Amino acid sequence: MATLSTYPNSNPNTNFLSPSDQSNLNRESSSEPDPNFHSALSNPPQSLAPSVPLPSFLHLSFNQDHGCFAAGTDHGFRIYNCDPFREIFRRDFDRGGGIGVVEMLFRCNILALVGGGSDPQYPPNKVMIWDDHQSRCISELSFRSEVRSVRLRRDRIIVVLEQKIFVYNFVDLKLLHQIETIANPKGLCAVSQGAGSLVLVCPGLQKGQVRVEHYASKRTKFIMAHDSRIACFALSQDGQLLATSSTKGTLVRIYKTADGSLLQEVRRGADRAEIYSLAFSSNAQWLAVSSDKGTVHVFGLKLNAASPATTQSRSATEPVASPHSSLSFIKGVLPKYFSSEWSVAQFRLVEGSQYIVAFGHQKNTVVILGIDGSFYRCQFDPVNGGEMTQLEYHSFLKPEAAF
Repeated sequence: MATLSTYPNSNPNTNFLSPSDQSNLNRESSSEPDPNFHSALSNPPQSLAPSVPLPSFLHLSFNQDHGCFAAGTDHGFRIYNCDPFREIFRRDFDRGGGIGVVEMLFRCNILALVGGGSDPQYPPNKVMIWDDHQSRCISELSFRSEVRSVRLRRDRIIVVLEQKIFVYNFVDLKLLHQIETIANPKGLCAVSQGAGSLVLVCPGLQKGQVRVEHYASKRTKFIMAHDSRIACFALSQDGQLLATSSTKGTLVRIYKTADGSLLQEVRRGADRAEIYSLAFSSNAQWLAVSSDKGTVHVFGLKLNAASPATTQSRSATEPVASPHSSLSFIKGVLPKYFSSEWSVAQFRLVEGSQYIVAFGHQKNTVVILGIDGSFYRCQFDPVNGGEMTQLEYHSFLKPEAAF
């Protein structure tokens, strides 16, 4: 799942926590998580006064089905709906208020928060479990070092530190697993969100290595994905496919998580780039990539590793194949660059800014979020490819009254 965090240097299961489970999570609380709490606001937040300066965004992330996204600011956090675009609610704290991590759980009222920025609302070494029905934290997890990221499933809480990952049972916060990693300042971690068993991906203990945990079969698979350090990765919803990129940022590789086999390699470009996000479409037919070069790329995938349900959900019209170099016929002689697979569709943004990308719920669309508060919805042509068409633009940095 794509996230953006700054550093100093959809139809969810309505019973993912039962009333009894919720009481185990926090015995002070009698509320149940409501998966539809984003549908209507009983107490819409007051709009910011004109004299209040615009906030700085510390974190952006999509929820698990990419239907919503969360923003952590230097004063609190906000939740937005993607389609149609609108601010759903915000929470601005009186004192301090910096939130460096906001992790949603589909559209449920339970969120995970971590303090951040120059004046954090909570200690950056704690994960606060927030119940928005009560507008307060109902539980917390404390660690000896700063929390880099959090991932949520309906049955698990995954906390990522600089060199360690902790996996907890959601309902009682029981620690189930600990994983040691190479230095991981970005908090890289991905978890499957399908109804099946948990698949977790994180950096390994070596440069360029990723670790895949299959919890159902109790198997661990190590993949030497790149020669350089891992910069970004993403899982398909069912956890069967893994896309990875390195700090070079020129190539993206797609692996089968079950056995670690390389299925496809695509090229973003020839120059080094920092990859900010990777995202599979829901049917694993497409892969989107964003980087500091200012272009979002969409690649066509030619994979047979998807689950039967995923395969059946593919469009009857297969995507246009990712373009190859015109010199690919002599790929045995010329460098590998000339036989590369290139993106099918592209969208140009401001170079140097940070953007994350996900596929929209409308057919052949992508949603792009910028740390500068920009929201784009674009459509690509699955047959002819080329430049994407911008359908929508909003600035969610504006005060609430502007929506």
